[in-house]
Amino acid sequence: MSILHDLEATIINRKSADPKSSWTAKLLAKGPEKCAEKFGEEAIEAIIEAVKGDRVKLASEGADALYHFLVMLAARDVPLDDVLAELAKRKSQSGLDEKASRAKS
Repeated sequence: MSILHDLEATIINRKSADPKSSWTAKLLAKGPEKCAEKFGEEAIEAIIEAVKGDRVKLASEGADALYHFLVMLAARDVPLDDVLAELAKRKSQSGLDEKASRAKS
């Protein structure tokens, strides 16, 4: 099991926790839209650090973005393995081919 799977399991366990006792439970209690909004905020913060070139802050903001991405998935009951399966499917084709196939649909 990877650290992302471990984190996903913790997030799923927090879905039933008291929002007063857990940041994750509090965020999930606000609904999928708020979870998506928070992921967007964290992604922007990571982008800012990437543009600045601050490797340490980018790693920190990247961790925040990954965590909030997993929370957003959990809010919509999408397993991490679904995302990983999609990545595995795309692994055998070039990025240009994959992007072109999405444009046709």
